[in-house]
Amino acid sequence: MSGPGADILTGMTDAKSSGGGSTFTVVVAALANLGIAVAKAVAGLISGSSAMLSEAAHSVADTVTEVLLLTALKRSEKPADDDHPLGYGPERYIWALLASVATFVGGAVFSIYDGVHTLLAGEDLGNPLISYLVLVVAFLLEGFSLRTGLKQVREEAEQLGAPARHYFRRTPDTAVKAVVMEDSAALVGLLLAAGGLLGGQLTGSGVWDGIASLLIGVLLVYVAWVLGKSNVQLLIGRPVSRPMRDGIREELLGVDHLISVLELTTLIQGPDEILVAAKVDFRDTVTAEQVETACEEAERRLRQRYASIKRVYLDPTSGREARRRARAAEGEGP
Repeated sequence: MSGPGADILTGMTDAKSSGGGSTFTVVVAALANLGIAVAKAVAGLISGSSAMLSEAAHSVADTVTEVLLLTALKRSEKPADDDHPLGYGPERYIWALLASVATFVGGAVFSIYDGVHTLLAGEDLGNPLISYLVLVVAFLLEGFSLRTGLKQVREEAEQLGAPARHYFRRTPDTAVKAVVMEDSAALVGLLLAAGGLLGGQLTGSGVWDGIASLLIGVLLVYVAWVLGKSNVQLLIGRPVSRPMRDGIREELLGVDHLISVLELTTLIQGPDEILVAAKVDFRDTVTAEQVETACEEAERRLRQRYASIKRVYLDPTSGREARRRARAAEGEGP
């Protein structure tokens, strides 16, 4: 496999670093959510709507999430040092995981609690006019924030020649993924809140508002679960896609004197940071100098094809010795 078509599943931003774009996307989302949270809380208190208060909690959770994501972006950019020789890239996923927990605790739990309380105790419906106005303004702001996130996703997908939907599902840039998912959930939540207000206005019952609040909570549970799962996978250690692994093998086998890739390990350390380690077999007749030259050539070829590859470690290993070790591990003896 060769050419761009072989690499569309990498999910990595090779053309340029995604850090700047992700930071701008998160800042836009944070500013939008902060203003929306205050407006929703005021509207919820005036109208007495549990759905509006749930949406306020939703926006507060989103604001906290964006602050955590900004922390993740900044801390992960620190250069490698003696204490962290492989850099701080994975720290991004620790803070992003905490952000998904904030979405669950700050938004989902409050929304579900408030919805259950409303269904059991009822609520006094006030004037919903201000709530409708806040919902319209919030919808516009959330839509703008979502548009910013989707624009970044489309641009990065186009750079890789990948479908935007597939790139979004597999991207290791969980910051922009979190913004897009949370803004999408926010727009759905606003529609649910509007439906709860309208149902209560038409029937005079707070049941519809309580149901809307519960649905908002369930929606946030789903978002928190998806984002948490993505970050956990990357923290544990996710390899690059199979097409990219095939491309790496292809480049290694194209190096003079290198005849076999016995073992290949890849690790995503950040949205534009990949580690490659491989056991490779050289011709028995090569000299030490030729092995050194070949290893340098292999690293050059890999970085030229995949700009996201930052570290390459090659271990020259005899094919016969590797096979002997494999048989011993399987209990077949030497």
